[in-house]
Amino acid sequence: MKMLKEFKDFAMKGNVVDMAVGIIIGGAFGKIVSSLVNDVIMPPIGTLLGGVNFSDLFINLGNVPYDTLILAQEAGAPTLNYGAFINTVINFLIVAFSIFMMIKVMNATKKKEAEAPKAPPAPPKEEVLLTEIRDLLKKNRA
Repeated sequence: MKMLKEFKDFAMKGNVVDMAVGIIIGGAFGKIVSSLVNDVIMPPIGTLLGGVNFSDLFINLGNVPYDTLILAQEAGAPTLNYGAFINTVINFLIVAFSIFMMIKVMNATKKKEAEAPKAPPAPPKEEVLLTEIRDLLKKNRA
């Protein structure tokens, strides 16, 4: 029972919940970036390079020639899929740059918050009371 309580306390801490949310959002963000690279960025680059589809670029390590990566994979031939690697590197660069920009914006926001002057703290009740007494004494003397 004690271990269950400790686990519950651990799982409900803010850091763990924040981390879980970050992982879920990161997974979804990764899918968006993969689609961006595979469906938006790579086709025009492939067209500019003469109609090359990067995901189909491979080196056949077997003895039987194959026209496409799909045919080689269906036959179980050993392949070196450098086109998929290029896509993955581009995915990584986009994700890394996006995270860099997000952190840069967050740091700028924190810096602005730190620069904003804070209101001075209210004086203690005793000081306020003494000030009122002083002001009343001055008023009565006049």
